[in-house]
Amino acid sequence: MAGAGVREYKRRIRSVTNMQQITKAMKMVAAAKLRRAQENAEASRPYTETLQGTLARLAAVAYDVRHPLLETREEIRKVGYIVVTGDRGLCGAFNTNIIRAALTAMEEDDRKVENGVIAVGARGRDFFRKRGLVDAEFVNLGDNISYADAREIGRYVINAYENEEVDEVYIVYGKFINVLRQLPTVTKILPLEPPQQDETEEQYVDYIYEPSAEDILLTLLPRYIGSQVYHAMLESKASELGARMTAMSNATENAGEIIDTLTLEMNKVRQAAITDEILDIVGGAEALKKGGK
Repeated sequence: MAGAGVREYKRRIRSVTNMQQITKAMKMVAAAKLRRAQENAEASRPYTETLQGTLARLAAVAYDVRHPLLETREEIRKVGYIVVTGDRGLCGAFNTNIIRAALTAMEEDDRKVENGVIAVGARGRDFFRKRGLVDAEFVNLGDNISYADAREIGRYVINAYENEEVDEVYIVYGKFINVLRQLPTVTKILPLEPPQQDETEEQYVDYIYEPSAEDILLTLLPRYIGSQVYHAMLESKASELGARMTAMSNATENAGEIIDTLTLEMNKVRQAAITDEILDIVGGAEALKKGGK
């Protein structure tokens, strides 16, 4: 009986050891990919912020420009959410937090509007498809985020807005803070509301635009949507890899603790078996002595 117990412990230890090797390898892969993803996400921030500032200045100068993406509709019937998740799991609560942020935004909207989801990533697609909310899906885009993919998503969103299929659009993604922290973020991207400039001297600088400010504004508006989607995808990918690296690191450590615990229990069982055998031998010897007398 004791021998069978020891064999069972050995089998479980081998199983956990194999799992530990897998999680360790996944951690190393995620760490290798994370560096580039983090650099890409951080490099995109200055461009996105500069584009926002440029649009703010242009909107102030070309205030009489009429464009569908600038029009705020009086009646809001449907709100679209671009939900950027991962295609795979094994990244802790990353995907769950993004989905929860989208659901919270929908629930806190007390206007009783219809909601639709543009799913970027299989995990979000699978979740919202069960609830009948998916209007479009963009999945299996890979770890190397392409601006072409972001532009395609942006075009779909722009067409849906211009055709009045949606009246507002928000994008939900994980903003990369560091390896241990990813912040679920909900940002409104349509109708376009260029951020207000700070009260600085830059606000009073008189720029000369060539061609006209109106032409530049009309050209930048569609690109602004694509850049927002692209930036969100880069941030979300870095967040996903950071979350996966942390999750796999924790899994590797937990596997090590389980192996230590199983080894200790196995040694206890083995020691108990040895003790029982010694007691049997001693008991047998004593019985023989008494029988001889």
